[in-house]
Amino acid sequence: MPSKKSESKSSIGDELDEWFVPHPEVKIELESICRLHSIPPEELFYKWESYHMRMGQERAILDVPTVREFKKELQETVEREARTKSHMRSADRRGAYATPRNAAKGGDVFGMLDGITPVQQSSSVGNKRKSDFETPSISKSSKAHATSSPNDGKSLSTPTEQAGNQSVSFAARQKPGQIIETLNGHLDIHNPPIAPHPEPRVKLTANTDLKKFRYRPMAMHLSEASEVLDDRIDEFQSLIQSHHGLDDSAFGNAAAQNTNEIVAVGRIASDSPGGKLNAASIVFETSRRTGAGLRVPLKVVSVSYQFFPGQILAVRGINASGEYFSVSEVLDVPLLASAASQPSTLETFNERLGATEEGDYRVSSKALNIIVASGPYTADDNLAFEPLQALCQKAEETYADMLILIGPLFDTEHPLLASGDLDLPDDCNIEPDRATLADAFRVLIAKPLQALAQAVPSITIVCIPSTRDLMNKHVSWPQDNLPGKKLGLPKQAKMVSNPVTVSINETVVAISAQDILYELRREEVVVGKPKESNMLARLPRHVIQQRHFFPLYPPVERAILPKTGTEEGIATGTPIDASYLKLGEWLEARPDMLIQPSALPQFAKVVENVLVVNPGPLSKRKGAGTYAQLTIYPRKLSVEERNKGALVGHKLFERARVDVVRI
Repeated sequence: MPSKKSESKSSIGDELDEWFVPHPEVKIELESICRLHSIPPEELFYKWESYHMRMGQERAILDVPTVREFKKELQETVEREARTKSHMRSADRRGAYATPRNAAKGGDVFGMLDGITPVQQSSSVGNKRKSDFETPSISKSSKAHATSSPNDGKSLSTPTEQAGNQSVSFAARQKPGQIIETLNGHLDIHNPPIAPHPEPRVKLTANTDLKKFRYRPMAMHLSEASEVLDDRIDEFQSLIQSHHGLDDSAFGNAAAQNTNEIVAVGRIASDSPGGKLNAASIVFETSRRTGAGLRVPLKVVSVSYQFFPGQILAVRGINASGEYFSVSEVLDVPLLASAASQPSTLETFNERLGATEEGDYRVSSKALNIIVASGPYTADDNLAFEPLQALCQKAEETYADMLILIGPLFDTEHPLLASGDLDLPDDCNIEPDRATLADAFRVLIAKPLQALAQAVPSITIVCIPSTRDLMNKHVSWPQDNLPGKKLGLPKQAKMVSNPVTVSINETVVAISAQDILYELRREEVVVGKPKESNMLARLPRHVIQQRHFFPLYPPVERAILPKTGTEEGIATGTPIDASYLKLGEWLEARPDMLIQPSALPQFAKVVENVLVVNPGPLSKRKGAGTYAQLTIYPRKLSVEERNKGALVGHKLFERARVDVVRI
């Protein structure tokens, strides 16, 4: 019989496999950290993610040396916290009315700031030499680093902390152009032509009604919001009834006492408004039509499933006592049909790519070359936008057919932009004191895009805004597009909404700038053993199953999200306008590709026949980031598909190569 210690070790190892998917040697180090500090693997993953964001992609690879550095920093953090608590306890022992020892010396009261800020020396000569002891002035641009030591002072941080706080210059970035992940590596990467294509090879069509996104934000009515949330439950009930072939009599009110087994459709929520969801706090919210909008606790011990707030589910079970609904089964939610086109339409697009003969379908020069990047586009310590310029140069060198830029372009969370400290180039002929944000955008962002459009006239540039974009007056999600003409963007740039579904030739692509994957990871509760152990594949599946760009409701609190570099340090979050959540639904078909930028590690995966791509940020706060390059080959039609004349699936996941590349 195995001991409890061995069972605990096995359990930690299994959880580490789920959260990290580590190399065996790395796994040993991670297990050591968990046992040493009594940290569960999930909490360790959050701490690693914070360390990963601070250090930057190049310096936080999950290998043995880096994990040991991470372990060392974790130990130093624990020791600092212990010292702080020790000072607080000693202050309590001295009593509330005792004079602190440091008070007479001009030090901090009770020593609570010991080891954090330098102690200012007292002067016995009055104000004569006051300037010698004054704190050096800090400009607006450096407020975010106000806790760091002056340049001529002695640093109080550890070597590890200094490494985490130093920005790596873009010119000194490591391994630029390195491919760090590839999907469908058996396909050749795009081979650029000798000269730009004479005409655009891409036909871009918006499958979203962009005019509907021009609503007035911050004018939400509670009655409208409740109706939108309520209607979504009723719509899912109709879908589930049709998919499973259930009679009307099979459905019931989960909140009402009933000894008979019923099927109930509703929304997952937490029993406390501000609390994090867990297996014991899950409640089931019914619609007004089926359950008068009541909520009932769910008992889910007998099922294995993943839950999150806002999730619409159909559950089978009994509410015998009237106090809780005991779930015996979670019914599958039907997926939307895959996107499809007529054979004649596909042949037209193949001719556009020059694929007219049998051998052309595997020639890389006939494939589409699409580059996808997500903001931010410059590091926190400058407004040079060097990563964006390097990306434009890459698109120019490879004669890209399309460049997709996902916001934020001008980030509200950038310290310099948040402080209004704009440092424009000397040759822009704009007076710094009179420069507006629109002027800065035209100089810093529109200028390299205009140069790209002149060098590659056949390129198509797609810009998707973010709720963090300074230049968009539409502050809520779903979000209207950026004002292209006002910002001086080239005519090849197409402004679309956030979120949006577009067709690139025949390929249906869904794009959202809102980081739903990170928020789902924070709120997801796994009960039992999940069918999909890989978290990066499981989270996009929730989006696909729920048929919505942002199925989480309510969104994660801003204070829980990763800290920003601004003086306030609080993230923008997801300012949802619930009255217009229907604009985020997938209505007709499952997209061929979902582009979903996230703070989670970049990846490219096939989930439910949908190609899911997270390109990662082009620039991290203190270092260079990544982008995705897509090579999409023409869709080859069989003789049977041509003769039959019926709709044909696009099968993008079989003919698209995705490379995640360091900028």
